[in-house]
Amino acid sequence: MNRTDRLYALVEELRAAGPRGRTAAQLAARFEVSVRTIERDLSAIGQAGVPLATRQGRTGGYSLDPSMTLPPLNFTPREATAVAVALSSSNHVLFARDARSALQKIVAAMPAPALTEARAAAAKVRLVVPVGATPDADVAETIWRAVREGHVLRIGYVDVDRVESEREIEPQHVVMGPRGSYLTAWCRLREDDRVFRMDRITRAERTPALPRGPRRPIEPEVPGRQIARPEAALRAEDVRARAAQTPT
Repeated sequence: MNRTDRLYALVEELRAAGPRGRTAAQLAARFEVSVRTIERDLSAIGQAGVPLATRQGRTGGYSLDPSMTLPPLNFTPREATAVAVALSSSNHVLFARDARSALQKIVAAMPAPALTEARAAAAKVRLVVPVGATPDADVAETIWRAVREGHVLRIGYVDVDRVESEREIEPQHVVMGPRGSYLTAWCRLREDDRVFRMDRITRAERTPALPRGPRRPIEPEVPGRQIARPEAALRAEDVRARAAQTPT
């Protein structure tokens, strides 16, 4: 995580903590940096105009001004269990840290009795998590940024015959499945849409080249498998429609 992302995440962490706040040691452990680094980050946040409050003493720490905090989210035990099950399956290198962060925020906001009930229910669930080759974390992050922002990438790729080639590609989608993760992209070398296994991408860097322009990206298809589109989970109208179709 770069410093800019960490500063934003620090504000969100303090927002989720509410009036209880967090100590510098807790924040350092959360973001896997030193206490000194956290204190410098908090100083930068304060200088940027974010209203931080500090408490001195053994139980002291940092919190946001109440006007910048949100009321606790009232998850029911079943809702919390459902979210825990869903996020626990998000073990991809791109989303594992954010899944843990989301779960921590839910846990921090729940009353103790509801959390105990949710944990008891979640203890009755087992997930079959696919085990496969894991993409390099830095390569995966570079790819994800290019997918989000529309960059052209130069990659090193090792094919099924272990032959390495260099490609310029225009990334489209990250595809995660039971047998690994893939990247769909327009390949300038082959002049065609291609699917690349992410663990076979040995390096990736942004190039100054511009994409060819708006084009309809290919939609991944896997015989016998249904392709889920997470964007639907973030559309309120789709959530309401699914809720109306779900039997009670």
